[in-house]
Amino acid sequence: MNDTPEMPAAEALNPRARATAPWGEERATALLVLEDDTIIEGKGAGAVGIAVGEVCFNTAMTGYQEILTDPSYAGQIITFTFPHIGNVGTNAEDMETASLAGGGVRGCVLRAVMTEPSNWRAAQSLDQWLKARGIIAVTGIDTRALTALIRDKGMPNAVIAHAPDGTFDIDALKREAAAWPGMIGLDLAKDVTCGQSYGSDETEWRWGEGYGRQETPRFHVVAIDYGLKRNILRELASAGCRLTVVPATATAEEILERKPDGVFLSNGPGDPAATGLYAVPEIRKLVDSGLPVFGICLGHQMLGLALGGTTAKMHQGHHGANHPVKDFTTRKVEITSMNHGFAVDRASLPAEVEETHVSLFDGSNCGLKLKGRPVFSVQYHPEASPGPQDSHYLFTRFVELMTEHKGKG
Repeated sequence: MNDTPEMPAAEALNPRARATAPWGEERATALLVLEDDTIIEGKGAGAVGIAVGEVCFNTAMTGYQEILTDPSYAGQIITFTFPHIGNVGTNAEDMETASLAGGGVRGCVLRAVMTEPSNWRAAQSLDQWLKARGIIAVTGIDTRALTALIRDKGMPNAVIAHAPDGTFDIDALKREAAAWPGMIGLDLAKDVTCGQSYGSDETEWRWGEGYGRQETPRFHVVAIDYGLKRNILRELASAGCRLTVVPATATAEEILERKPDGVFLSNGPGDPAATGLYAVPEIRKLVDSGLPVFGICLGHQMLGLALGGTTAKMHQGHHGANHPVKDFTTRKVEITSMNHGFAVDRASLPAEVEETHVSLFDGSNCGLKLKGRPVFSVQYHPEASPGPQDSHYLFTRFVELMTEHKGKG
């Protein structure tokens, strides 16, 4: 029989809470205040200030800079389950978006205090980079306990605060955390989309060469930016495409006027039903045009809505680089990168829509296609390469559909 008393939840999350004043415990300079009034103390890093968002956890062991610049994390505070974040520093090449002026990740929660980087590609420490990006961090947290809380109770709303002098208005932070409405019904694509259309021809990174340029494109693809990641554009360019990126609010008529060979629906943050109020009617018109259409993440969810399905908020979401997905079209299992808090309800899909991929973690929908039409999408990120190239065939599939469509024309 174990007579050891169970540790209170607040103490499990916050090792600092177990220290008494006579021990000379350093004063907390950062807080994570959950909507249920739980207060988690730590040491502040990155930007100074206050931000509110939804707390999720990410299980990836690498790629923290790509994660922190992925627009799909807008409105969220990321808990990294891997304890040592910042070891390889940051650089200009690993950014997934050039600017997050309108919004982005709200903050990050780390187990260990960040150390100076030790990597030949490092140009700046993570702490300096976070400061420059306006991202708040709290370190010294028991991220295992916080992850267990999210796993059991779902993703909580919270305030993350960093004050170097350790002075906080606790009551005000609690009120702000409790008052934040959460992700359901929140359209965040408008905060992270581009302000105007632009072209892209950058191709994938190669060892010793860096990024290349697509000089002989075979296809013109219009990509709708709901929170687009750069590496998706690079993979499309590497597959032979010239890219025109348009804002999330672009109409089908504006897109078709550009005479594309195919249309790409990008990833992005927030509730697909909220963004879908203006995006879904345009996606339906694009599907009806007969052009090949390919969607990823939020683009997948809104394509599902456009084809007659529904979406729902997930309990803890999928965030990580080790998610196994079964592809019914190839009968293979892929190791995928995921970042989503909403999912297409597989039971809601009409008969003319075929489920092509499913998560082997929880059975949720991860892919679909419209029968007899060049229209398909996946929930995960094939450009993120955790496999490392398990899912690159999807870009080839899109090119094959455009080749076939051009042949018919």
